[in-house]
Amino acid sequence: MNSFGEHIKLTTFGESHGVAIGGIIEGFPADVEVDENFIQSELDRRKPSNDKASTPRKESDRVEILSGIFEGKTLGTPIGFIIRNENQQPNDYEYLRDIFRPGHADFTYAKKYGHYDHRGGGRASARETATRVVAGAFAKTVLQKKGIEITARIKQIGTAKTPDEIDRLIEQTKADGDSVGGIVECVISGCPAGIGEPVFGKFQAKLAEAMLSIPAVKGFEYGEGFAAATLRGSEHNDVFGTDALRQAQGPSVEVKPATNRSGGILGGISTGQDIVFRVAFKPIASISKPQQTVDKSGNPIELINQGRHDVCCVPRALPVVEAMTALVLAHFFVPKKANKLSSRTK
Repeated sequence: MNSFGEHIKLTTFGESHGVAIGGIIEGFPADVEVDENFIQSELDRRKPSNDKASTPRKESDRVEILSGIFEGKTLGTPIGFIIRNENQQPNDYEYLRDIFRPGHADFTYAKKYGHYDHRGGGRASARETATRVVAGAFAKTVLQKKGIEITARIKQIGTAKTPDEIDRLIEQTKADGDSVGGIVECVISGCPAGIGEPVFGKFQAKLAEAMLSIPAVKGFEYGEGFAAATLRGSEHNDVFGTDALRQAQGPSVEVKPATNRSGGILGGISTGQDIVFRVAFKPIASISKPQQTVDKSGNPIELINQGRHDVCCVPRALPVVEAMTALVLAHFFVPKKANKLSSRTK
């Protein structure tokens, strides 16, 4: 299961400390102008930076597009790309070869495959999400032409919500040799009513699948989410109203929800309101604080992580959440087997 999507499908490959990571995008329509600077700018949002929460690992994350584009436009053929790992340090992880790290996928990969890459988590590393950002940038190119915008923001980190509170929490957590999680809120604006495929292709179900595939994600909710369980129907139901419209043939009205407690989705179908959802990220599993674990033989070990890691993944997760959202939307807006964008999707 290294592929995501149906009409537009992304298949990814590579490990955290291998030669490169990369992907193949299939089903992308032909004759779409591609701004490679935009794609790179999306990657730059995700790469390690100098902020307090980021890993010391430095990668330029320069994407190399290998196929599927000619003279600045897509050909309708598979788009292949790679991102070379420039700052991999596999020897730094040699001491972990026989150790199951708390909170990591070492144990489950070993049980499933019998052999796994211990270098920074290998395939289970969040390094893999850079490939999703590239594919998401391609999808955004199509969606922006339709007036659809996707914006993710930090709602909170730990219990902190204001920038000053977040900075203080990050500094304290880093000083403690620990990590912290948080919540990302994402808004889709400009999406028309009527998008979604009941009953098993509901809009929110597709979003949930995409978000829960992101490393470190532990929860998904849309609209009022879990808070809806504490409300009465009279408090949660969206009421409907009308907007007066002035058209060439005379005035008319448009019926639409006047409130948006549903998060822009009713019955698995978009209402035309902003689609609002939130994604919860766990604390980074790699911490320098001593932890108790065992090796493959069951011998107890006190582990002090010596690798490079983020204090919090939430700031760098914003473009990843947006990318996966764009790929979900592309499923609904790009027809299956389309040679190029048709008037039906404009």
